[in-house]
Amino acid sequence: MTRIVVTGAAGLVGQNLIARLKSDSGLRIVGIDKHHANTRALRRLHPEIEVIEADLSVAGPWVTAFQEADAVIQLHAQIGGLDWREFEANNILATEKVLAAMAAAQVPYLVHVSSSVVNSMAVDFYTESKKAQEKLVVESGIPHAILRPTLMFGWFDRKHLGWLARFMKRMPVFPIPGSGRYMRQPLFVLDFCDVIAACLRAGKQGAWNISGQEKIDYIDLMRAVKRATGARAPIINIPYGLFRLLLQAYALLDRNPPFTTTQLEALVTPDSFEIIDWPAIFGVQSTPLDEALRTTFNDPTYAPIALEF
Repeated sequence: MTRIVVTGAAGLVGQNLIARLKSDSGLRIVGIDKHHANTRALRRLHPEIEVIEADLSVAGPWVTAFQEADAVIQLHAQIGGLDWREFEANNILATEKVLAAMAAAQVPYLVHVSSSVVNSMAVDFYTESKKAQEKLVVESGIPHAILRPTLMFGWFDRKHLGWLARFMKRMPVFPIPGSGRYMRQPLFVLDFCDVIAACLRAGKQGAWNISGQEKIDYIDLMRAVKRATGARAPIINIPYGLFRLLLQAYALLDRNPPFTTTQLEALVTPDSFEIIDWPAIFGVQSTPLDEALRTTFNDPTYAPIALEF
């Protein structure tokens, strides 16, 4: 039986990946995450796997989980926030400790989930910490696959499209900053999970940019979300400056806002990420965007579940 350790297991990718992999009787899955509520949800949804609640940036007994592991899937990451120390702890210090635990236990293989932002023109806490995290992996000497996904969506999406869809359904109007003509390349998380599973099966080594196969402007993506959810709120454009002021005001009320001014700046940064033929490289299917959105927001088992921030 293959033993795999999944870090950041209670987040968007982890929850979807475990839902995808747990039916494989040849796998023994150990999930590690520090978020109390989301870890509790992981245990409830998947009682057949071992779940450890631990902060990977702090040394602790969690390191024993890596003993006799055949592979690690590294998903833990700080995505949003206003404090550099959180990005440093969760993206850099935690990764140093995980890699050290892998080396001590002689774990032979790692799948590291990086981000397309390492190739972005954006300069922010997330981008800089993800670059540093990827560098640690490359310099570790552990055989690895590095996957750099673009913006992902799917079940358990507590930020990004999931949060925007919930906001759209409960508000009388849905605001779009500026023209809304900011190209996105959204990636369906279940497709990405199939890429991770393919890496595990084949032990692939290298680095790949895993972008959504369809390019779409942000405003058109929000229209597609509206169709998939049945939301009734009209989509309206508001000036970029006003939108930014509203985010600044919201940040005064919420220390961990779901959307920040730095993320707004990243939204309007004119990035275009490489599209490779990852369906052929990894032997998986790419789900058409509209179908993926319908699955995301209408699945009877997983669509109603929203993780906490």
